[in-house]
Amino acid sequence: MTGNPYEPQMVPRGDYARVLAEFWADGPDSETPPGHWFTIMNYVNDNPLLEKRFKGEGEELSDLEWDIKSYFILGGAMHDSAISAWGIKGWYDYTRPMTAIRYMAEQGQSTDPTLDNYHPHGIPLVPGYVEIVEPGDPLQGASGQHLGKIKLFTWRGHEYIIDPEFDTAGVGWILAEEWFPYQRISFITPPFAGYVSGHSTFSRAAAEVLTMLTGSEYFPGGMGVFEIPANAFLEFEIGPTVDMELQWATYRDASDQTSLSRIWGGIHPPIDDIRGRKIGIEVATDAFALAESYFHGTVDSGSPAVAGDFIYPNPTSDFLTVQGATNDATTVEIYDLQGRRILVTPTNFDANNRTTLDVSALRSGVYFVVLVRGEDEKLMVRRLLKQ
Repeated sequence: MTGNPYEPQMVPRGDYARVLAEFWADGPDSETPPGHWFTIMNYVNDNPLLEKRFKGEGEELSDLEWDIKSYFILGGAMHDSAISAWGIKGWYDYTRPMTAIRYMAEQGQSTDPTLDNYHPHGIPLVPGYVEIVEPGDPLQGASGQHLGKIKLFTWRGHEYIIDPEFDTAGVGWILAEEWFPYQRISFITPPFAGYVSGHSTFSRAAAEVLTMLTGSEYFPGGMGVFEIPANAFLEFEIGPTVDMELQWATYRDASDQTSLSRIWGGIHPPIDDIRGRKIGIEVATDAFALAESYFHGTVDSGSPAVAGDFIYPNPTSDFLTVQGATNDATTVEIYDLQGRRILVTPTNFDANNRTTLDVSALRSGVYFVVLVRGEDEKLMVRRLLKQ
């Protein structure tokens, strides 16, 4: 942003990876992943270099108006990110690395079919990182009970830490069946599905919101900074070994770092990450547009608040307008939260691709409006709040 070169900051990779894994962990007893981005937004909002112009344009807003709008937009985006990510998690019920690695290692190895412990669902052997426990190996056990098992060269885990204020587990060879992610011992891996990464979804959505809100991809002044003191930051074990700073030029830099922290910490495989980032971008764009419509007073003005298929006014008490991007839908259906279809009516679009429904007979509550083409091709699903 400034045109100046970055000052070199060389730190041990092990320190950098450990700090990232813990800084962005946001597990129990923390502000949580979406909450972490509110602390970052507070950091941005409190920066004296920030010019509080909505989308970087027009006159500067008062602190109160800026705070209300920024919290409203980011809160909506984080809420929608949670709905999207956890809907996908529930659908796919996808495993975590801790389950996958231990399962594959229990089956054996999938590299050499001539060996006794071969299994197609086993773990691939990688010399120096994933190997077989052979005779003479310190991990073979007192009676050789671990011979033929899989061993990993990795972070050794919590059993090597007696006092986290003084001890470091370090890396070395351990049995794969004892592998842990780099997380606190009371929360070794999240107890819900991995795909997609909530961290990636929340973080990219928040980064996009801050970029659109401020009108700049950069942190105020060109750099966001968080100081990490040596041997006084990590909680799982002592560290890092040197003073360091986490630095982000852009909001996306911080978002990318969040995503990488979950991979390096062993909580997500890479497949969970990129899809979450892409979802976050879409969520942020839609959430920002909807929030802005409230500021302009257009959300219930008789036209859609955002582009594309929409229903309005929402909430409603008597009549509902459904607008389609095309007029080839044949019916409009309304379902309750139990999935029961309680209304079906043929569409009768006007020249503006709009049709109006009388929903005054519906009880107050939450419903789903579905625009259908043919027998069962759903073109649109929207949530409706009936007052």
